[in-house]
Amino acid sequence: MSIALNINPTSHGQLIDNENVYDAKIILASTVLCFDFGEKRIGVAVGEHVLANANPLTVIDNESNEVRFEVISQLIKEWQPKLLIVGLPLNLEGAETSVTQLCKKFARRLNGRFNLPVILIDERYSSVEASDLLKQVGIKGRAQKVMLDQVAAQTILQSYFDGI
Repeated sequence: MSIALNINPTSHGQLIDNENVYDAKIILASTVLCFDFGEKRIGVAVGEHVLANANPLTVIDNESNEVRFEVISQLIKEWQPKLLIVGLPLNLEGAETSVTQLCKKFARRLNGRFNLPVILIDERYSSVEASDLLKQVGIKGRAQKVMLDQVAAQTILQSYFDGI
């Protein structure tokens, strides 16, 4: 499988790159971390451009920004991504909500703290899709709660890969 080296990050979503570090050749050979932002929890997924395959990783279950960014810092040190993806929560009509603004702030902070490009991807239906995936493997109801956010991040990241 070959991937074209001329991907346009803005065709996938909104690019946040204050230091102009986005380089398609480097990005396409790298690891990606994806975040499903929530006010209570953040789901995290990981994937490789070469394989174009997303996997659930973890859930950051803490509302403190200090704790969240410490965990994210550890994940970035461990996985060494060259790109971060953040699911952008929009309502069913595609309009922004109050959570959309918090998510954009989170994405700008990721870019500023870690000097990595961030792409915001429309995440509508990611939680529904994640729930369906979990049901397919026999995880239903309340048992989904601990895994739902990281599987939602996986679906967001997979949609990014599928769009390349």
